Amino acid sequence: MPLYKTITVDQSTKVLIWKIEESYETLAEGITLTPHCTARVSGMKSEMHRRGFMSIRHLLAEANYSDFDLFYDDLGKPHLRDENYISITHSYNFSGIIISDKPVGIDIEKQREKINRISHKFVSETELSFIQNKQLDVTRALTIIWGVKESLYKLYATPGLSFEQHVQVASFDFSSPFVGGKVNYENRTTEFDLVYDEFEGFTCVYVTPF
Repeated sequence: MPLYKTITVDQSTKVLIWKIEESYETLAEGITLTPHCTARVSGMKSEMHRRGFMSIRHLLAEANYSDFDLFYDDLGKPHLRDENYISITHSYNFSGIIISDKPVGIDIEKQREKINRISHKFVSETELSFIQNKQLDVTRALTIIWGVKESLYKLYATPGLSFEQHVQVASFDFSSPFVGGKVNYENRTTEFDLVYDEFEGFTCVYVTPF
């Protein structure tokens, strides 16, 4: 399938999402990888991960980049050689990227009830309280909270940053796609605006440029 969705956030920021329906062989057609990425994808045992990896290269092409424009630092954070910022995500049969001239982060997650069982690892008491007080669908709400925290974690790419202790999500409901996030780390607090988008049982969250 071609590009599933394009979101123009502002003049210099775009979100591109791919729905992965093709085989790995089909996705590999017309894509040239760096030697490093050739070795990476060859070492992947999961066919789903291989397809997700290659779909990201198609998203790069949609944004007029190639695999040779992309590199990763020692923490595994992706960068573009033209100094634009990029964040990458993949979940099951969806993948996505966000590209901007400012720091950004993105996450796509499948909405699964399993997230209820691990919520204690990443959700604060305050966040649980507003979910309960507003009687929100718990799985949907938790998936948004996870997406906010994962997106901000990708933006920071800082060892030791804790989802539960250092990243807070402001109260939200499902009437608006906007949600606030805050990172309080090493005596510095920074607030962020994020947007979430739900489609086909998945949730995409991205940080808007600041």
